[in-house]
Amino acid sequence: QVQLVESGGGLVQAGGSLRLSCAASGRTFSNYVMGWFRQAPGKEREFVAAIRRSDGRTYYADSVKGRFTISKDNAKTTVFLQMNSLKPEDTAVYYCAADHFVVQYYKAGAYDYWGQGTQVTVSS
Repeated sequence: QVQLVESGGGLVQAGGSLRLSCAASGRTFSNYVMGWFRQAPGKEREFVAAIRRSDGRTYYADSVKGRFTISKDNAKTTVFLQMNSLKPEDTAVYYCAADHFVVQYYKAGAYDYWGQGTQVTVSS
């Protein structure tokens, strides 16, 4: 089993920044992919970014490219999402996800392990 705990959400004005963290514990593998998804009220959960723990390769949704950066710590147990130039449309609950041998990293169904979510609210 893998446990994921997110932190760092909050309220910020448009144009501001937030940094989310996702701490992983339990049974983890070097070939894990860890991702961030978000879900706004009345909308489906959507892909934001992902990173491969083995080589650090990153993937981003077009809507956040150039504004968000996903990274991991050297111990590979914590993943971060640095969010800059935030917009009101970034408002959502952000979820951390993880699994091994993920190919379709942009699909929520590809991940078995999820955190509880952290609220991000961007005011205009």
